[in-house]
Amino acid sequence: MPSSFKGILYPASLPTFHRLPAPPHLDHLVQWFWIPEWDIEPGRSSRQQLIAFAACNLVVQRERLELAGPTTRLSHQDLTGRGWAVGALLRPAAVPFFTGNPATLRDVKVDLELPELQDAVVHAMEGPAAGMPPESRRENAVAAFSAWLATIITDVSPEALVANSMVELIASNASVVRIEDAAARLSMSTRTLQRLSQKYVGLSPSVLIRRRRLQEAAERTRTQPEADLASIAIEFGYVDQAHLTNDFQKVLGLTPGSYRRSMGQTDK
Repeated sequence: MPSSFKGILYPASLPTFHRLPAPPHLDHLVQWFWIPEWDIEPGRSSRQQLIAFAACNLVVQRERLELAGPTTRLSHQDLTGRGWAVGALLRPAAVPFFTGNPATLRDVKVDLELPELQDAVVHAMEGPAAGMPPESRRENAVAAFSAWLATIITDVSPEALVANSMVELIASNASVVRIEDAAARLSMSTRTLQRLSQKYVGLSPSVLIRRRRLQEAAERTRTQPEADLASIAIEFGYVDQAHLTNDFQKVLGLTPGSYRRSMGQTDK
């Protein structure tokens, strides 16, 4: 599993946050489960800013259940009061069971009516076992979520599993810097790769590649304030620091130097 804070711009401001692995029999459907819990003082709020993973998320809260589509820009969530969420970062193979076209969900969240799932997760987080240690509640919530998924998604197509492999390759292999690189490693044409990506993710392969590079560059910028920004740019496949800065500004609305300064770090 990647860094617990990869994709999170300001982890120091996070509420309690955990990523839990999917059980082995659901590994082809869920990348991981994520569970934030918060208790914000009355009259205040906490904004969480994300370079989200390029995927759909199925998210359960006490009062609602939603499907969040893939994002193309910086996203945020304003937290108030006391609450929690249990989310599943879906692999491409699971997406067709919730939407016929993930591209229509770009930067969109839609409410779903799935009472059995919602009731099971709420019961695990707040039911009679609410007095259990927090880790036990979270594990029970993931178990309930997983059990529900296993009952509704009993089979996936070979093509869907290829789409999983495509996303996993792009997300984990830094040497994949062009669409042609991914197509060659998967022994398919670039047109087939593009079709799979649009059908199962809702974004193009080039967007997936850029998202991985930006997430990794942002994480390195945050965790290694002594690292030279020009070196970070080259390490993650950018032509130079100017191209890294352009990517930051386009997606995040700030430069790498501004990002460092916003965390009280020295720009290099």
